[in-house]
Amino acid sequence: MKITAAVAKFPKADFEFAELELEEPRDDEILVRIAAVGLCHTDLVARDQILPVPLPAILGHEGAGMVVRVGANVSKVAEGDHVVLTFRSCAVCTRCLAGEPTYCEQALALNYTGCRPDGSKAIHDHGAPVSSNFFGQSSFATYALAYESNVVKIDPTVPLELLGPLGCGVQTGAGAVLRALACPKGSSIVILGGGSVGLSAVLGAVIAGCTTIIVSDPKAERRALALELGATHVIDPTAEKVNKAVRRLTGAGADFALDTTGAGPVMDSALGCLRPHGTLALLGVPSNPEQRLPGLASTVLMFGYTIKGIIEGDSQPDSFIPELISYYLEGRFPFDKLISLYRFDQLNQAVQDQHDGKIVKAVLTMPNHLL
Repeated sequence: MKITAAVAKFPKADFEFAELELEEPRDDEILVRIAAVGLCHTDLVARDQILPVPLPAILGHEGAGMVVRVGANVSKVAEGDHVVLTFRSCAVCTRCLAGEPTYCEQALALNYTGCRPDGSKAIHDHGAPVSSNFFGQSSFATYALAYESNVVKIDPTVPLELLGPLGCGVQTGAGAVLRALACPKGSSIVILGGGSVGLSAVLGAVIAGCTTIIVSDPKAERRALALELGATHVIDPTAEKVNKAVRRLTGAGADFALDTTGAGPVMDSALGCLRPHGTLALLGVPSNPEQRLPGLASTVLMFGYTIKGIIEGDSQPDSFIPELISYYLEGRFPFDKLISLYRFDQLNQAVQDQHDGKIVKAVLTMPNHLL
């Protein structure tokens, strides 16, 4: 079938729109008409080859839409169901069976190789294969193929144009606090970076009952939004050292520090924000692939620090995404305040605006004439 897709052809270059051919769903695949898709930093990391997905590629991994057709072996969803698309997992390895699908032993093959596990590609440009299957979806397109492990059926009354970011960025931030760290009520947390992941972590910290929620970000608008969403304090890292500011606000330091930037100096400052036996969680993808862990081994040993990597918030999407939606409907999780809507054909403008800090989270909606 014909689809319209945004193609990443060259690193750091604009996406190019093209009419391509998408194969019919195989027995284990689900054809989804994309209503909206979030723009995530990981899409740009892949486009720019920090994450080496073969180019040209169809990226996009925060899709939301409606099921059009399902393969013969699919029973989880049916035609007409509304779904959020998320990362893919195998569902049968040791980690998946332990309820830890974010650490699936087949994660690289299923999410980042640009093809199905058998090496085939579902999207073609005049017969030439195009890398796809990104996060098991490649949803920078009007239609996408997905799988039972990475579709989550959701309440059809909730607007689809809001829900795509729940598949990655929002569940990463909120899940880091509510799942991976399981921050206890009354604990303190400092969040480095006020983008969509960091501000989603603020929303998670409010639900968790953290009593001290500190956000560090150089942009005044994001610091203001953090306070609106429930942060108790904000820090301008260009005006004062973050670790000194956190100790001024907390005394001995925070119980938890959450880095969403992937920047070496920021991670180093985050470690200095912790009280003894505190935990530093790393969420940001470093722009430098050789970035080393922060701090000295002697410091980590002396203070009993934990440094923990977190993928997708350690979420189990089938339960966690509906949980976040229920919080949203109750008025307790206003993640929609992070979102700015763009038409799909405005993708490159959205990339620029997000880079310039004019917006927090871009979501691209599909114009009817493309479907």
